[in-house]
Amino acid sequence: MFKWLVTLLMATSLVACSSHNTAPTDNFMVGAERDGLFLPKLAGKRVGLIVNQTSVVGEQHLVDLLLEKGVKVQRIFAPEHGFRGDHDAGAKVDSSIDAKTGIPLYSIYGKTRKPEAEALADLDVILFDIQDVGVRYYTYISSMHYMMEAAAEAGLPFMVLDRPNPNGDYVDGPMLEPAFRSFVGMHEIPLVHGLTVGELAHMIVGEGWLETDKSLALTVIPMQGYRHDMRYELPVRPSPNLPNYVSIRHYPSLGFFEPTPVSIGRGTDFPFQVIGHDSLFVSAAEPFSFAPRSIPGASTHPKFENVTVQGMDLRSIEAKGLNLNYLVEWHHKFAKAGETFFTSPSFMDKLAGTDKLRLALAEGLSEAQIRAQWQSDLQRYMKMRQGYLLYP
Repeated sequence: MFKWLVTLLMATSLVACSSHNTAPTDNFMVGAERDGLFLPKLAGKRVGLIVNQTSVVGEQHLVDLLLEKGVKVQRIFAPEHGFRGDHDAGAKVDSSIDAKTGIPLYSIYGKTRKPEAEALADLDVILFDIQDVGVRYYTYISSMHYMMEAAAEAGLPFMVLDRPNPNGDYVDGPMLEPAFRSFVGMHEIPLVHGLTVGELAHMIVGEGWLETDKSLALTVIPMQGYRHDMRYELPVRPSPNLPNYVSIRHYPSLGFFEPTPVSIGRGTDFPFQVIGHDSLFVSAAEPFSFAPRSIPGASTHPKFENVTVQGMDLRSIEAKGLNLNYLVEWHHKFAKAGETFFTSPSFMDKLAGTDKLRLALAEGLSEAQIRAQWQSDLQRYMKMRQGYLLYP
């Protein structure tokens, strides 16, 4: 028993980094701010952009900056939540014309996830600049993958303007198993992978994960003055239900509640910062209740719409890493009551990237026992990850 515990603690120390205490320095710049590195590469080119509301350069949107600099923006590819970030999670995004700029918008979160060749035929280069949150089931990286694949097949260079990972100070969670590959998990990486989108793009190419025999000319415009332990509070919410730093830090832990009857605050002003249910709940130190409501563009019909639920208030707790205790405790509460916890076991397995987590919960394993299942995989991943890091 002692040997097992020592091994677990050693393995855990391999994936735990220092908390986000390092503030950005005066010389810190995201990739999009380093226009001297990428504007010359776009001169005279017809550019396709994968951007959304997070693609900002100071107070200016990247699209406006590029147009101001005379760059020919031919087309914008809109991911989940749309170009303006005003669509519900999972809501279909339609192709249209951007009212402000008149630029065609091509949806890559509707009937098409990977654009057809015709959508790239009049392009010379594709550029990705979207703020990610460092969690495997957050779909912007899946959209990036498909666009990289399409670019390779079309013989187009692909450029990533890198941005911070607000969960980049640690690596944790189950590894994706190929049998559970889906749009909410495409890569054989841990749930919290500890990479920026630029680093992940290099990994996707380097590990041969693009399903094409064509090579991809990839360029990453790196950040200046970035460290993985840097605390970075996003200037723009990356999606409608991640409104602040606290929600983004809790997101890896609370996302597992999506395929359950339990609310994690969708339909409130504090999504991914609370946990609640109308009849079964884990008691908190302070009694807490909330009532989800319809919020068009964020959560049109949330769980327990207009119903008061009770549970946990996590708004004053900053997550330091992946916390499985919430999931273990709430699963135990439902199991003890003889109630179904996972309303969609298959979706849970897709989020986890494996069925081992769900089965371990069903067996009544503790958090420590569950974590022990993926430590050897994490050690192998950490060695592989080292070769793709652009930042300390």
